[in-house]
Amino acid sequence: MSPAWLAEQAISARGALQMPGSIAAPGNWQARPNRLLRLVARCALALLPCSAVALASPLEMATIYATRVDQRLDVPADEAQRYAALIDERLQQPGLGAPASQYVVLVDRSPLVQAVFVYFKPRGELPQLIGASPASTGRTGRFDHFETPTGVFPHTLVNPDFRAEGSRNARGIRGYGVRGMRVFDFGWQAARQGWGAQRLAAMRLQMHATDPAVLERRLGSVQSKGCVRIPASLDRLIDQYGLLDADYDQALAQGKTLWVLRPQRQPTPWSGRYLIILESQRQERPAWAPLPLALQPRPMRPSRRKPPMQEPHHVSRPQ
Repeated sequence: MSPAWLAEQAISARGALQMPGSIAAPGNWQARPNRLLRLVARCALALLPCSAVALASPLEMATIYATRVDQRLDVPADEAQRYAALIDERLQQPGLGAPASQYVVLVDRSPLVQAVFVYFKPRGELPQLIGASPASTGRTGRFDHFETPTGVFPHTLVNPDFRAEGSRNARGIRGYGVRGMRVFDFGWQAARQGWGAQRLAAMRLQMHATDPAVLERRLGSVQSKGCVRIPASLDRLIDQYGLLDADYDQALAQGKTLWVLRPQRQPTPWSGRYLIILESQRQERPAWAPLPLALQPRPMRPSRRKPPMQEPHHVSRPQ
């Protein structure tokens, strides 16, 4: 059995890869070999390059998301449906026409959420959640920091993507992440300045990975200058499966050469073109979107100092 064959079994075994709690239930001996095989197949899928497996259904991306993306959020079903309705509403705005079935990336910039979601939007139906991860959007109150704009932003060749060089700034930070990470460019957008008079000004809106040693552990909180920061593993997933590459795939079909695209990528028939950013205006932080551990208050440690020496108590005795 080759790893590629095992991976194909992982894709074809729909639903079974959710690993039910009865995987080792007593009295179910006949089902155990198949379930064990599916478990092994899931591991094989995690190790294979993205180009090794073709998707039979757009919803199979959820299994790949759960396997390849290392920072994930467990979004409750009612919350997933709420965001799905918001996506559907925004994709019905004038000028977008009737979008074909495709993947969509959604970002909730609420300071109490700071999350990125990947959905599959079937034409004429509500979107279905593929996966979610912590993100970081604009941190106001500092010079040259913008409030991340809201809206529907097409991903087009008018503003070509590029790849990170992995260079460090004066503070030793790799703002775009390690060398080779893809920077998704959505062009110049009107955004509110986070300093001074807070005027509207032009800001380059991008979605990208960030420094793995310093900043990635802060995802889930407002940190950026206005761009959308996402986990490096999610950046790779969107890149290699072309989840937002509908326009890029059309250009390739027309014979154009695009250096930014990896030769080993595997675009799907459902490549999308929309990044949606919204503000859910939460009043409190939901349990499924916790504050990153790096920013959580640390419990007070008991003091290790010894108590001060007390003077001995002298009792006077009668002479």
